[in-house]
Order: sequence, then C-alpha cells, then structure tokens
Amino acid sequence: MKKIVEGIHQFQKDVFSSKQQLFEGLAEGQHPRALFITCSDSRINPNLLTQTEPGELFILRNAGNIVPPYGSYERGEAATIEYAISVLGIKSIIICGHSHCGAMGGLLDQSQLEKLPAVRSWLEHSESTRRIINENYAHITDIEARLMVTVEENVLVQLDHLRTHPTVAAALGRKALNLHGWVYKFESGQVFGYDPDKKEFLAIEETSFSSLSVDRDLPPI
Repeated sequence: MKKIVEGIHQFQKDVFSSKQQLFEGLAEGQHPRALFITCSDSRINPNLLTQTEPGELFILRNAGNIVPPYGSYERGEAATIEYAISVLGIKSIIICGHSHCGAMGGLLDQSQLEKLPAVRSWLEHSESTRRIINENYAHITDIEARLMVTVEENVLVQLDHLRTHPTVAAALGRKALNLHGWVYKFESGQVFGYDPDKKEFLAIEETSFSSLSVDRDLPPI
C-alpha cells in the first residue's frame, strides 16, 4: 500500500498539475473513442498500451475478457455495453485478450478450478472456446501454443456473444458500430488484430485499421 499511496502523492504533485486543463475538462463530461474490453490481469494497462489519455477509453475488465450472452443473467457487462453505445455514442468496441492468460489456462485445465467455484462458474461463458479447442485443435499439444490459440479463439467467441446484445445488434444494423478482436503479447509488446477476410490474427502494423473491423460475418463458432 505504501507504494500506491506514494503514487497518489506523485500524481497530485507532478501529473495532475501538468495536465490540469485536461482533467478540468473531464469534469464537464466524457467522450471516449472506444469501449475497450479486456482482462483484469494486472499486466495489461489499456491506456499505456494504446497511448491514450484519461477520457479516451471506456474500459470494461473482468477475468478472461468475457462478454456473457445477452439475457444469460443480469451483470454489469450488459449495463456497461448498453451505456457505452446508447448514451456515450461509442462507434468502436475492442475485445482484447492477452498472452499467458490465467483464466484461459484454467479453462484448459479445469483441475485448477476445484477450489474456485466462482471462477469455474464464470468460465462457463467460455465453454464454446473450450469445445473449439478440444475438438478442432487436438493436433496442438505444446502447452504455450495451445494456450495462445485458446486466447485467440476466446476473443472470437466473446465477439460472437457481444453481437447478441440488442444495442450492439441495432448499431451494427445501421452501420454505426465496428467490432475489433485483438490479442496483446505483453512479453513482446505486440498486438494482433483479427482479419475477417484472412480469418487469422495479424500484427496490427501489417493490417489496415479498416480490415480489423468484424462488423461483417464472424467465422462459424
């Protein structure tokens, strides 16, 4: 806690004073550029990764960057998504998975979840991901490679869930929203975006921004 409290003092002394005009402007309202859905993992900092300022990202975080299908039961995820589109007028939603994801590791090896009933229940929203890996990727036996493809497939599954939300479906129908699937490798700093035409994740620097949109058909899940 000492380091955290010292950080607050440093923020107030150095950072806030240097960006006081920005923070005062934020008191008048927010106009974020995108809804950024990612994992709770402490190794991911969305603003640092995207080099954005406070007020530029509307952020939703949970274990495994999961979006429960609409109507599964009342959760904060549905409320956040609805507010982002209907009130804030967000035009882009990014679901960003990451390398070495503990949630996806637990999905693959459910013996890790024996004493974590809440986590086990939460990961039921990634059951399609588990089935896809078990049935379609049996040839990948290397543990790290299998985990990475699980992370990628889970991003696509959660994008599919996202499309079940009425506000998302309506916005996509009027072409007022773009969906993006990303995977971040924190050990290398690389970010990969899903290209629906090539049906694979490509390094973002190798892919045009427009081609990362998945407001067209997703691959069968």
